[in-house]
Amino acid sequence: MFQTTRPLRFGDCDPSGIAYYPSYLRIMDGVIEDFFATFGGKREEMIRDRRMGTPTVTLNLTFVKPGFHGDDLNFQIRVRAIGRSSLDLEHQVSAIGATLWTAKHRLVATSLDTHKAMAWPDDFRAALTKHLETDNAYNPAT
Repeated sequence: MFQTTRPLRFGDCDPSGIAYYPSYLRIMDGVIEDFFATFGGKREEMIRDRRMGTPTVTLNLTFVKPGFHGDDLNFQIRVRAIGRSSLDLEHQVSAIGATLWTAKHRLVATSLDTHKAMAWPDDFRAALTKHLETDNAYNPAT
């Protein structure tokens, strides 16, 4: 599991101080970028040198309770399945010990030249496999 904390800032919230859901997605994208960087997948190098993207194919979010300006958001990412070009992730985001939202998320490795799916590079596949957790009843989409 990859874990990190991000603050919920004023600009991430609506006028009442409650997290604005598109901000969650922007923050989550940064967390994913940091996750990939831990195993050599710096986004700028993926784009510039490998000509590789990782667009979202599916994203299913469940909001449990609101987050508020000033909360420290604890992000957890679990790798649940690795396909030839797909990657299934589970996200759990919490604050003050309570889950705020969860997500099931599928990314796909794509060529930025052809805009078609491509196999994960061997070094990425090896690193992602080290993070693979299959210890629950998660059932990835086919």
